Amino acid sequence: MNKKINPMVIRSVLAGILIFIGIALFQASQYQVISMLLVIVACIPIYYRYEKKQLNIKELVMIAVVTAIAVLGRFLFYMVPAITPMTAIIIICGICLGSEVGFLVGSLSAITSNMLFGQGPWTPFQMFSWGMIGFLAGLPWMQKVLGKNYWFLALYGIFAGLFFSFFMDVWTVFSIDRTFSWQRYLALLLTAVPYTVSYCFANAFFSCLLFRIIQTKLQRILTKYDIK
Repeated sequence: MNKKINPMVIRSVLAGILIFIGIALFQASQYQVISMLLVIVACIPIYYRYEKKQLNIKELVMIAVVTAIAVLGRFLFYMVPAITPMTAIIIICGICLGSEVGFLVGSLSAITSNMLFGQGPWTPFQMFSWGMIGFLAGLPWMQKVLGKNYWFLALYGIFAGLFFSFFMDVWTVFSIDRTFSWQRYLALLLTAVPYTVSYCFANAFFSCLLFRIIQTKLQRILTKYDIK
């Protein structure tokens, strides 16, 4: 895979900032506008990547396959709250394939899996959250650290759970109050502690369990089909 990080992917980080800008610029009832802006910004890396380069069908198929595997992981464990290997698969894809693909797999897994679990204004928040989890795991220095040490990999899984839960609670506040309230946000964080703890340790467990298996398979695919 190409290890060069596309500047347009870095700009996707601004999607999170849009939430707080939206709080200041839009009326409380217009939180849907914030979500739509997030969708647009989250999709920029996807469109830009394939608009500005010669389409690599093999790479595209690989991204589609790993995204499907991530979605399957969420579906298979849907009966167990907060327990899913999808986040771990996104993390591993970021480590093995780089930030750009990590973001693509994360954001695409969110919108694709929600075709089964339900789309809504919360979808762009999930796209950004899971996308950034894959993006950060694919940073060059993070690849080196996470790929060699299971303790750091487990810690990153815990961090990913906290990041996702904290970020998604922003959406929950919007959906309840139609504006942002720190009191409501802190209350939601406290009431969600059991769920968040379960999710964090599930991420750590599945990341360590699946890392070598998925890494070996992906390296074999990259070599066999000469995907740069």
